[in-house]
Amino acid sequence: MMHDPSEPLDLDATPPGLGQQDRDYADAMGSVRHAIAQFHGCTDAEKSALVHELAQLEAIGKKLEQGRVEIVVFGEIDTGKSALINALVGQAVTEVDVRGGWTKEVWSVSWSGCGYCVPGFDHSQVVLLDTPGINEVDGASRAAMAEDAASRADLILFVTDSDLNQTEYAALVQLAAGHKPIILVLNKVDNYTPREREQLREALHDSRLRGIIGPDDVVETTADPHPREVIIESADGSERHEFRKGPPKVEALKARILEVLERDGKALVALNAAMYAADKSDRIAAMRVRMRDEQATAIIWSYAAMKSIGVALTPLPAADVLAGSAVDVTMVVTLAHMYGIALTWNNARQLIESILKAAGWVMLGEMATHLAASLFKGLTFGAGTVLTALPQGAAAGYGSYIVGQAAKFYFEHGASWGGEAPKAVVNRILQATDKQSVLERLKAEINAKLHLNPHAKSSR
Repeated sequence: MMHDPSEPLDLDATPPGLGQQDRDYADAMGSVRHAIAQFHGCTDAEKSALVHELAQLEAIGKKLEQGRVEIVVFGEIDTGKSALINALVGQAVTEVDVRGGWTKEVWSVSWSGCGYCVPGFDHSQVVLLDTPGINEVDGASRAAMAEDAASRADLILFVTDSDLNQTEYAALVQLAAGHKPIILVLNKVDNYTPREREQLREALHDSRLRGIIGPDDVVETTADPHPREVIIESADGSERHEFRKGPPKVEALKARILEVLERDGKALVALNAAMYAADKSDRIAAMRVRMRDEQATAIIWSYAAMKSIGVALTPLPAADVLAGSAVDVTMVVTLAHMYGIALTWNNARQLIESILKAAGWVMLGEMATHLAASLFKGLTFGAGTVLTALPQGAAAGYGSYIVGQAAKFYFEHGASWGGEAPKAVVNRILQATDKQSVLERLKAEINAKLHLNPHAKSSR
């Protein structure tokens, strides 16, 4: 069942047996809790769009509570990833197929055979996750799954069976940029002579991996040994030949994994959770800003067009000004509501006044056009409405557009100017606005309305 965003996930329960070193662990829990708290106050549309992120954060929170260590096995197809998991677990759990590319999704298996418990947890769990091969066909979606698994990983096993090709090297460099501990597993070493193995290790460490992976983290394995011919002598002295497969050789890898977990296990879990939560928090914030920006921009254009048309078609000189002001106040209140900020009509008027004051002389031309057109309407007893419609309506709508953009900035920063002066913000908005394109768009809206207005036609 999906967690209700209005109910905070309980990450305060401290597992027994934790000591002073768990200060970082508590900080990591706080990071996850903070990321989840971002969902409070989201609109229904935002919650729907972010439901996947919430599920992932809840999963990482549960992982943190349990002290669950995730080891992701990464590499190209046919390098023996699945066989390596079988060898580590001690049983054939992956149904290794002779065909490459069979691993269609990320899946996990508990590594319980080693009987290992992460220091600092009474009941921890070490889990191995297999991922699709990095060079599989239709690799875009599978690469995304593998990338997500790696982002959650506490430890990465990068499996290869030869010197790294360009695809492997690029993937390894990308993984190393995530600052996760990586063990390079040189698998299928029974394909090489001792001399070839030494040359391969030297090539990997000295030329390819220097500065990326240390020599202690390059480990040789034979997860699925080749069958070897053996001669069996019977009691009667006769001999027969059979091909038998020896046991996997993964002891060195097990030892290195346990060494890393013994030394850094709990710290890895805490650090990874904090990094994961920070990344998700940034993504959630960016998505919310983008969604609200699109919605706010649509609201601003809608009200600017409404004001343009209303002012343009209102024949009474005083009524057009009053109607335009009412539209601006309604727009600002609507924007505030969208950003989850309570704003009264009186406060909205004060905000509009501060924005217009900050705009200063820049907006004076638009206001002069607006007032001159309104005066002309009065002198012609409304007959001049057709002549004033486009310039007055566009000027009024442009002013509304600028007010809306400034109010949007104000609400985006939590009903503040973000540490800047209102004048600096409004001037920056004015400089970034293509005035001509805004006016042309508003004039098009007015023209479209005029062509649908039979009274306007008869007056022309």
